[in-house]
Amino acid sequence: MSQVTTTDLYEVTMALSYLREDMRAPATFSLFVRELPPGRGFLVAAGLEPALDYLSRFRVGRADVQEFADVLRRPVEDLEPLRGLSFEGQVRAVPEGRLVLAGEPLLEVTAPLPQAQLVETYLLSLVCHQTAVASKAARCVLAGAGRPLVDFSLRRAHGAEAGMQAARLGALVGFAGTSNVAAAHRYGIPAAGTMAHSYVESFPSEETAFRAFARTHPGPVTFLVDTYDTDRGVATAARVLSDLGLGPGCAIRLDSGDLGAQARRARAALDAAGLGDVRIIASGGLDEYAVDRLVRDGAPVDAYAVGTKVGTAADAPYLDAAYKLVEYDGRPVMKLSAAKATAPGPKQVFRGPGARDVIGLANEEPPGGTEPLLATVMSGGLRTGPPDTLAAARARFEADLAALPEEARRIEDPVAPAPEVSARLTALASVVRHRMGSRTGAGRGEPG
Repeated sequence: MSQVTTTDLYEVTMALSYLREDMRAPATFSLFVRELPPGRGFLVAAGLEPALDYLSRFRVGRADVQEFADVLRRPVEDLEPLRGLSFEGQVRAVPEGRLVLAGEPLLEVTAPLPQAQLVETYLLSLVCHQTAVASKAARCVLAGAGRPLVDFSLRRAHGAEAGMQAARLGALVGFAGTSNVAAAHRYGIPAAGTMAHSYVESFPSEETAFRAFARTHPGPVTFLVDTYDTDRGVATAARVLSDLGLGPGCAIRLDSGDLGAQARRARAALDAAGLGDVRIIASGGLDEYAVDRLVRDGAPVDAYAVGTKVGTAADAPYLDAAYKLVEYDGRPVMKLSAAKATAPGPKQVFRGPGARDVIGLANEEPPGGTEPLLATVMSGGLRTGPPDTLAAARARFEADLAALPEEARRIEDPVAPAPEVSARLTALASVVRHRMGSRTGAGRGEPG
């Protein structure tokens, strides 16, 4: 199925009307998050690479026009003006991995109005979901305080493609591996996994199961030890590892119960057996809050496997994001709706030390000591450079995270920095608000 028709119906009806009215002048749309979700001190920009792939391939074909006509229950001839439409515009965007704040555009699209309108839904879907998941995963990295994290989210992600995205986004923010075989192969991420409780249950005893697994996988192995009695499972794993001489590089996994207490007992048992090199991996419904508590309590856990709650960004599964027209045919525009007013004109975000950001106009000079976040990544419908790499995105993430104020990095009750608005943008908003208010009788909204 073509990605072109994966869109909201009103994108199609608006684009068709623009074409009928010959409204093909350049339009700039800004994609931004109005407010950070509760419990977030920052967001991690993500989803740009897939978005550029989508725009590069975007072209309305014969079959797409037929689908539009079928859904609208109109003759296909009525939808023919859409046929052949492709994306020929410019994209300015925050590179993946950089941290962003409320009100800051993650990307801006400038293209002939029908093109820029028709890609709205898909872009929002890509960028919002991936930014939400990347931000959740980033908080797990913070909570882990240097301990490796592994993505286990595929089986409970919101669909297989969402699971692929979660694995990629975990790697983007520094996860050590993923259980997702396809993602490991596609993105070059280390694959990691152990065994299921069903494997242990299939054998007459835990020891038989562990020995069989080690015969099939003679390299470092990880034994799941909580199928029955966890303490006995640890003792059995220690005996098998000692008998087979498989200590260094091997691990046991704890997946249920009081993970902190179990990890302490397991560490003592492994050390007593001379297996100080055997690691302890914790899993089982973990997220940044649980990992943070275990780390702060000094639990002797060497690595964490996080899945459902991270791959679905469970506590903040959506973003209050918008894709709003800010300029058409050289004319700045803005929305004046109460509590949803927008700021006019193409924009830039200027970042100072400690994430002291200024949201300004794209054509204004950067304030001293700042750098612009948005860069041109597509022009004339073509990428301006080769696809970005996960390594480059991860390096940007690590640098931004290190510079973020401590209160924004907190797991519990973080406080996000509040970006300023430049004098030029404030002045433009006032002029446009007055102009539009004089026409409509409105004008009391504040840009945001």
